[in-house]
Amino acid sequence: MSVQVKLNNRHQHILWATIRHYIATAEPVGSKSLVEVEEYNLSVSPATIRNGMSFLEKSGLLYQPHTSAGRVPSDSGYRIYVDQLMTPSENLAFEVEELLQKQLNGPQERIEAMLRGAAQMLATLSGYITLVTMPQTSTARLRHLQLVQVEPKKIMLIVVTNTYETHSLMMDLKQINQTISLDDSALQNSEDIDRELQILSNFLNSELRGRAIGELSLLDGEELDQDFEKYAELIKNLLENLSLRCQTPEYTRILISGIAEALRLPEFSQLQQVQTIIQLLEEEQEQLWPLIFEPATTKTGKQVTVRIGSENPLEPIQGCALVSAIYGNGPIPLGSVGVLGPTRMVYENAIALVGATADFISEALVAS
Repeated sequence: MSVQVKLNNRHQHILWATIRHYIATAEPVGSKSLVEVEEYNLSVSPATIRNGMSFLEKSGLLYQPHTSAGRVPSDSGYRIYVDQLMTPSENLAFEVEELLQKQLNGPQERIEAMLRGAAQMLATLSGYITLVTMPQTSTARLRHLQLVQVEPKKIMLIVVTNTYETHSLMMDLKQINQTISLDDSALQNSEDIDRELQILSNFLNSELRGRAIGELSLLDGEELDQDFEKYAELIKNLLENLSLRCQTPEYTRILISGIAEALRLPEFSQLQQVQTIIQLLEEEQEQLWPLIFEPATTKTGKQVTVRIGSENPLEPIQGCALVSAIYGNGPIPLGSVGVLGPTRMVYENAIALVGATADFISEALVAS
């Protein structure tokens, strides 16, 4: 949502101070309270501030919850604040990346354990509900592949992705017999079978390592080296079955942390509102997932998306702000990190925390 309101420097300063004060106090803001806070450095009279606040109210950036009360920011006011008046805390971003490196970057850290740890730490540091999506299988990349004989006349294909997910499927050894022309005596010779499977595993690793799982079935059999032409049909069947097995559903599981922390905020004091949010988080994740991971527009890096209030299409969170960023392996988006809190959010900190956490996860996946 873009807000088309032209503000002079004074109006920008008053809007900035009003939002900062409301975020800090959760109380409607009056002109006198802004004058009394030296940090805001307004250096004008309360009457001038009142006139400025009146203009901002007519512009739809502030409103009065009660006629006798001060003013609070609207969604449009927060949007201008986020887009034009605030700067994410670079110091906080640096500090949280250091903290994540120290606590979660162990050499044997599995991806789900790392993501859970990151979600919990982000919830503690932000005070908001944290949402971290598990990696998408179809965009994960092949790290290692192995064909092994598991019992007479049956083999297993084992695939490990760069997110340390493991996938496997069984195949009847007779399919290999038809493909690579092993005779019946060879089928009885375990060593010959193991040797053939190892040769094929080595070849597939050299050809496919680093490719996205969803692209494996696109390997052209005509491109195979002459020595491996006899494997073409087998390879095609293996990769088609694997790609089908690993197809990602419309949404992936979301790791959620920080609900207890968020319940301490005054905006979440109403039981009915909290119940609808919890139901969305726990039972309707398929609706929430596309908001924090949009495959058509995702980019990895420091780009952070902020949805404020009515910008969220889901009714239970239209009184909330959702800050999210994509993590990935190199340029390939795999998942997302987000925080969900009230629109009265410390955006400078939330944006810095989410961006730094997404960067940390991306760097950890590249290094793995």
